[in-house]
Parts: sequence; C-alpha cells; structure tokens
Amino acid sequence: MKMKLGTMAVAAVMAASPVMADLVFPSLSYRTGPYAAGGIPFADGYADYFTLLNERDGGIGGVEARVLECETGYNTEKGVECYESTKGQGALVYQPLSTGITYQLIPKATADDIPIHSMGYGRTSAANGEVFSHVFNYPANYWNGASGAINYLMSQGDIAGKKIALVYHNSAYGKEPIRTLEELSAKHGFELSLIAVDHPGQEQKSQWLQIRRERPDNVIMYGWGVMNQVAVQEAANIRYPMENFIGIWWSGSENDVLPAGDAADGYKALTFHGVGSDFPVFDDIKTHVVDKGLAAGAGDQIGTVLYNRGLYAAMLAAEAAKTAQAIHGTADITPGMMRDGMEALEITEEKMAGLGLPGFGPSFNVSCENHGGPGLIGMTRWDASAGTWSLISDFSATDMDVIQPLIDADSAAYADENGIEVGCK
Repeated sequence: MKMKLGTMAVAAVMAASPVMADLVFPSLSYRTGPYAAGGIPFADGYADYFTLLNERDGGIGGVEARVLECETGYNTEKGVECYESTKGQGALVYQPLSTGITYQLIPKATADDIPIHSMGYGRTSAANGEVFSHVFNYPANYWNGASGAINYLMSQGDIAGKKIALVYHNSAYGKEPIRTLEELSAKHGFELSLIAVDHPGQEQKSQWLQIRRERPDNVIMYGWGVMNQVAVQEAANIRYPMENFIGIWWSGSENDVLPAGDAADGYKALTFHGVGSDFPVFDDIKTHVVDKGLAAGAGDQIGTVLYNRGLYAAMLAAEAAKTAQAIHGTADITPGMMRDGMEALEITEEKMAGLGLPGFGPSFNVSCENHGGPGLIGMTRWDASAGTWSLISDFSATDMDVIQPLIDADSAAYADENGIEVGCK
C-alpha cells in the first residue's frame, strides 16, 4: 500500500507541474580515447536498458529514468570533474567504470550520501559495507576473478609445481589481483610470475619474449583496451596455446579477439554474467528501443559482451531503485534512499526470468556486511569460426577462505586511516 500511495503521489505532482524530477542515472562514459572500443558498447547497453524501461514500462515505479552521460575518456581527473558537475542534478548512483575514478570518488560520494556501484572493478575491499557504507561491488570483484581462474585451472588438473604468469595493466586496476594470486600460490603450490604492461599497452614485445623464455603453463591477463588485442596477437606470434590463456572479464570482449582472427580461437575469459543475445529482453529492446530509433548507438552492439555488461549494470541499478521505492514508500527517491535499496537488493532466478534475463547471472542478496555479492565466477571461450563467446562453466564459488581475510585486513586499514566508525547503521 505504501508503494501504491507513493506512486499515486508522484503522479499527482506530475499532473500539477510541467516538470517532474526524473530518476537520474549518471553514465560516466568513455566514447573517446584509447579505451573507446570498450566504453562505447557498455554505455550503449546502459542507456538502452533505461530507454526500454521508459518506453515499455513507463519508467521505474511510474517515474521516468534519465541517463545523464558525461564523457571521461577513461581519465581519472575528467571522471572526478564529471562527478562534480552532475551530482547536483539528482544523481542516484555512480558507476565510475574505472578503478582510478572509483578510488577518487569513494570519500566524495560517501560524504555526499550518493552510492557507487563499481561492478567487477574498483576497490575490492569495498565489499565490506561496515566500512564502505556507500560503495557496492556486487556480484563479483577482482579477487573473486583471480580465484575463479585458479579454480578453473584446478578443475582441469593438478597445478602444484606449475608456472602461472600474470600479465597485467600497470595501474591500480591491473595490480588488484596480485595479493590474492600470491596467497593462492602459497596455498596450492604453483609458481607465480608478474609481468607488467604500461598504458596503453601497444608495445608488448619484451613481455611476450619473457613468456616464451619462461614457458609458463598458463597465463592470466588483467588488461584493458588495446592492451588485450595486442597481447592476444603477441601470444599467437610466439605460438602460445590459446587454451592456456585466460583473461579477466575486462579482457574478454569481441574487441580483444577479433583482430587476431583464427589465431584467437580457444582463448578464455572469466565472467559474472551471461553472453550472447538469446534472452527475451533483447527482443523487447529491438521492439521498444531499436525499431523506434531510440538506441544509444547504431544498434550493432546488442548481445556483445560489453553491451550486455552495461545492460546488466543498468538492470541492477533499476532493481535497486525499485527496492528503494518499496522501502521508503515513494517513487521519487533520493540518493540516500537509493543506497538503502542497493543494500537490500535481492536478485532471484524468478526475478531474472521475469525481467527477460533467465540464467543471465547468479542469484544473490546484498547486506550491510556484504556489499560484494556471492563472487560466483563463470568461464567463457571464444570460437573464432563462429565469432561467438560461449559459457563453458557454471557460475561457481571462489575461495573466500583466502579472499575474506584480505577484504577484512584492507578495509580495516582504510577505516583506521580515515577515522571511520565501523558497523552497520
């Protein structure tokens, strides 16, 4: 009843006033710069999902959603400028789409009572909501990804005594999995080598000569943008077996493998969501968005990995907004209310099916203690002849016996440094 009354109240305001506040979802996009090939499909998927909700459902709880896009060029300084210039326009939640931007926005957004959703990136220890009250990184983080890669390799055979190399973007993002992999190396007895690649990653000859010399049994890559496609091509040049090469989810899009042609066949990448366009929601997007000429882009990215990720991020934001509306009994929610909705978010198989995304991602609940979700990781493989990714494993649990102590230690250190009172409020 509260929800119904709240929606009716909003409708009354809309009838009485020529301008009604929209539900504002900023998009810190990067359609330009060295990472544009990855930024464009994500931004398109994010925008198209909200357009779908407006066109098909009349918005969220009867209130239209508005995507406020601000170009960052994947530059931290520009990202902070985008935040400052848009936060006063009713911004409900920020998705920084950059670990560097996320780190800078954590104290700012917390002070401003605006939540951040750094889905699959950012500061991993933000999974501890008792310290990071306004930061969420569900359903999985970089440390889950590192463990997911090792778990997959262990499912294929004993890794004790084997050599595993991490090829990583030499940035806060790329360095995120190192500590986890070091702990897993000690636990499982594999030898870890670390190979950095400087931004933007167009020159990797020396790194792959090192790999040819050391001959690791497996390579895990935390790369982004042009770095990924160069790495895949360099691996092919030295005849490194693609079936032994695993990328994190930011190294597993069509952009990363198509330039290498058939040589990329068998390359693998981790994921926390589904692949392809065989989901009912895409039929709705065609009908209500593309066919009406309302698509954010040319409509040619639908079903690609990063378009799907943008859509998934938008869906989770919309479901959190619905949760916030129900909690507070009003459709016209504030950023603080949105935070509450994110912390009470429940994603079930039934809900996913009702949204036209059956089996697209794992079921999970968010709580104050756990802003990171379940950390369930799947594996995908590239079929070069078909030009498609396929999911080759279930979404499986990662090693929280290793990961949780790291989250606890890092978040405790952050709390001490910043004088944060730890606990659920």
